[in-house]
Amino acid sequence: IQMARRSHVSPSRFLMPMAFGALLGGLMTQIGTSPNIIVSRLRGEMIGHPFTMFDFTPVGMILTAVGLVFLTLFYRLLPERQGLSGTMDEALEIDNYTTEAEVTSESSVLDKTVADLHALSEGGALVTAIMRGGDRRSKPLPDALLQRGDILLIEGDPQALDRAITGGKLKLHANDKRKQKEPTEPGEEIGAIEAVIGETSPLIGMTAQNLAMSERFGVNLLAVSRTGQRITERLGEVILRFGDVLVLQGDLKRLPERLREFGCLPLAERTIRLGDMRIAIVPILILVTAMGLTAFGVLPVAIAFFAAAVAMVLFKTLPLREAYDSVEWPILIMLAALIPVSESLSSTGGTVLIADWLSHIAKQLPPYGALALILVAAMAVTPFLNNAATVLVMAPIAATFATQLGFRPDAFLMAVAIGAGCDFLTPIGHQCNTLVMGPGGYKFGDYARLGLPLSFLVVAVGVPAIMYFWPLS
Repeated sequence: IQMARRSHVSPSRFLMPMAFGALLGGLMTQIGTSPNIIVSRLRGEMIGHPFTMFDFTPVGMILTAVGLVFLTLFYRLLPERQGLSGTMDEALEIDNYTTEAEVTSESSVLDKTVADLHALSEGGALVTAIMRGGDRRSKPLPDALLQRGDILLIEGDPQALDRAITGGKLKLHANDKRKQKEPTEPGEEIGAIEAVIGETSPLIGMTAQNLAMSERFGVNLLAVSRTGQRITERLGEVILRFGDVLVLQGDLKRLPERLREFGCLPLAERTIRLGDMRIAIVPILILVTAMGLTAFGVLPVAIAFFAAAVAMVLFKTLPLREAYDSVEWPILIMLAALIPVSESLSSTGGTVLIADWLSHIAKQLPPYGALALILVAAMAVTPFLNNAATVLVMAPIAATFATQLGFRPDAFLMAVAIGAGCDFLTPIGHQCNTLVMGPGGYKFGDYARLGLPLSFLVVAVGVPAIMYFWPLS
């Protein structure tokens, strides 16, 4: 969306190709998409050997490469739409927050220029003042060198400020005795929220220093926004006014009570990363470790990635509340309900019945036609179920179908995984498609305009690729 704004084009040009690219890329590894994980487990139950991490890579890489070429050349099949602009984040967009940060010995911008810091924020944050040696100010000229101990006043929207602070490894400055808060008690969760000062607020006419905000209330003032005015004072010295918007940091459980004491009204909840203590390398190490354990067969996928999720919480790279909020409970319940449905299809003979019906059709087809039939069937079922649910239903049918025709089941299971992972025709078959529908302003039929030829391409390229790497006999 940011690229679209800067290029002065509609986000609809980018979002659907991006979603389809994500679907194609997910085909390349066992963990890239849920159908691959489920079909691997089902293969293990059927023949005793699940697919491994990179069994999907040869076919997936070919389909991804061909698909990306198609999307690059034929994205113009999409009509130019106007996305939904009335989102809450846009209604609350504030682009003139001012925060205060210190250049330390660990800062990546130490001995670099103001222009370098400006570049880290992608042009969205502006250094409005540099305080050096107490209250002595130096002009924030683009070529001004940043020195250790410099206190910077930086103005911009929250995302740009966050990029400047994290990219420059700056320290949100501890004014007076205030310090950037970290959890000090069990169960304490530090976060930041936006709030506007109300008409009867006791904060009006006061400063953060006068209030001893951190010592008395356990709350830090991270940034201030004031309509139509640039703030040039230190944050602790800003005389607060009615209508000022503040970014306050503290224990999320206690912040609502503090806001009532301050006479402030919280803005609608949205993620504010300013002031978060993040170690970017830890999540990457956790992910690489989980992938390595899975790739070398040390742990099954489910155990390795459940352990990775627990590690994210234990290392405090993801708050427990956000971890719970990220769980898609309806999807889990649906999959749990469909597992016994899948098993009952096998135990009651339903799988054999459906496979017999497909076999009668496939007897008139060459081997590649039978494989294409399963691939197309999986593509057709996915919009009505879910990609993971499609595998639970279709994989046993495909394996029985292959056995009745005298073929090995591997190629047909692979076809089910690819078909379930390639719903390009509707916005409901995969969450990637659903996520871009509103921001892209797409209509239901827009997906078929780009997705139908891409689906034909996947079948045309995927069938011979599967037969080459997974022979039918």
